[in-house]
Amino acid sequence: MTYELENLLHEKGYTAVCGVDEAGRGPLAGPVFAAAVILPDGLEDLGINDSKKISEKKREKLFDLICENAIAYSVASADEKEIDELNILNATFLAMRRAVENLPVKPDYVLIDGNRCPKTGLPEEAVVKGDAKSISIAAASILAKVSRDRYLAELDKQYPEYKFLQHKGYPTALHYEMIRTHGISPVHRKTFLKKMH
Repeated sequence: MTYELENLLHEKGYTAVCGVDEAGRGPLAGPVFAAAVILPDGLEDLGINDSKKISEKKREKLFDLICENAIAYSVASADEKEIDELNILNATFLAMRRAVENLPVKPDYVLIDGNRCPKTGLPEEAVVKGDAKSISIAAASILAKVSRDRYLAELDKQYPEYKFLQHKGYPTALHYEMIRTHGISPVHRKTFLKKMH
């Protein structure tokens, strides 16, 4: 994973380039998470990569290393009620804007994973497959994914009958079976389950 995109922006005079990514757009339950990260140069050796390409154990380890080494980082979310109200795309953008706004250091350029920008009010650029092209976005993908997995572990304690730890809220056969057995919980996204009302 390289600093290629970040370096191009540094050459143009930007000093605090922030990567943004989300986790949890597809699940049937819980919030969508987003993270924003400004990295210092020289973290290539940590093994930062797209969160989907590394094991859970490695993600947990990298989560701590990123938090210790980042110039600034922030994790935010939009909950299931906001998702139902706004739709998943707009709720994802809301979580991304919250993550950027909560950074203790204000970025001067924002790289966003995906093909659309959340309108942060700062110079921003959407990067398709950004978590495989930008080390800042990859770092954000790890923070968002681990934060969401930790949140789902808490939900699993609150609602053990849904077995959230096993499916992480994603639309699996087991998850649908648990919903049919126990009904829709307060943390489910009702707009994702219209056929099951």
